[in-house]
Amino acid sequence: MKIKSADFVISNTDVAKCPNEPLPEYAFIGRSNVGKSSLINMLTERKSLAKTSGRPGKTQLINHFKINGNWFLVDLPGYGYAKVSKKDKRTFQKYITNYFLQRSQLVCSFVLVDIRHEPQKIDLEFIQWLGENAIPFSIVFTKADKLKPKAIEKNVARYITELLEGIWEEAPHHFVTSSSKGMGRDELLTFIDGVNDAFFKNLKQ
Repeated sequence: MKIKSADFVISNTDVAKCPNEPLPEYAFIGRSNVGKSSLINMLTERKSLAKTSGRPGKTQLINHFKINGNWFLVDLPGYGYAKVSKKDKRTFQKYITNYFLQRSQLVCSFVLVDIRHEPQKIDLEFIQWLGENAIPFSIVFTKADKLKPKAIEKNVARYITELLEGIWEEAPHHFVTSSSKGMGRDELLTFIDGVNDAFFKNLKQ
């Protein structure tokens, strides 16, 4: 897939105010400081489509970007550490939860995980919540340029093993990426292209 256009559409905290178009949506979410904005910019080849910051928790709204005029990339607030009040965190959690449970256009959630670290409880709990609520998702391992190939393979295997020892009967689909090296870009966009094709075929039936 070639990204020909990537346009900001709306930011809000109310799922009812999200774009009312019958287009497939892909939500990007992960712990704060996982490299989400950098990954989005790498995928779209736009240097500042999503705002990057050294301060975790910068994204605090549901951000919709229309890609190629026929699908939406949704940048969601990170979960976990953020320099905001407990009240604000509860607010974020509420509208993020509402988004996942109410947004019928959502066809896949990309859960971003920093490949350098051992499986984190907060990530595993969120992935489990997605599964319990039948929300389709894939795991995107980020910052792979920070590790050597064998370490990447080892850490991915450890993560998948952790999931399979829990409630999962088979491993979720996953990607290994590096925003600085462009790693995983083609694989992610090819995956999205395939899901889009299936989505629009079903609409015609």
